[in-house]
Amino acid sequence: MLQPVSKNIHIYLESNPNPNSLKFVVNEMLIPDGLSFDFPDVQSASLSPLAVELFSYPFVDRVFFASNFVTVTKKEDVEWMEIQSTLKDHIKNFLEAGKFIIEAGEGEEVAAEEETETIKKIKAILDEYIRPAVEQDGGAITFHSFKDRVVKVKLQGSCSGCPSSTVTLKAGIENLFKRMMPEEVQAVEALG
Repeated sequence: MLQPVSKNIHIYLESNPNPNSLKFVVNEMLIPDGLSFDFPDVQSASLSPLAVELFSYPFVDRVFFASNFVTVTKKEDVEWMEIQSTLKDHIKNFLEAGKFIIEAGEGEEVAAEEETETIKKIKAILDEYIRPAVEQDGGAITFHSFKDRVVKVKLQGSCSGCPSSTVTLKAGIENLFKRMMPEEVQAVEALG
């Protein structure tokens, strides 16, 4: 008879530029590399038992998963010192119980767009230069579209609603694209 495997989960906390978000970094992969799941509310979290459980706390405003971390965005009227241990313990207990954070289901449909050489180059820049920095801050950035010299991206996790995300988008990401692809890219915009 097989015995359940007890996992020894370790979690450490990382702050990020969004003062209302906190990154709970786990010592194992939670989501395959390159994937992310963003739940802006409990209604959107139906495929994630962990997100649904975290939304049961009245102070949780948003939940985001990527690679080896969970980013939780809190409501503004509560301080992290009051709730971070509760959230950390909940995530740790959930993972140590061997539960799946995402149930099998349909992924988000992405509009089919022709993979031109320019789009391939844009995606490569996002993957190599931008995505690692954004993930380090507890968020994610994904390519949405490219038309009329404008790159449109989707910001998720701690980047959603972050006071500094507009500055990062314009001063950092847009400038990088203008420097690396001056003939092709004129602007970068975030959806939502």
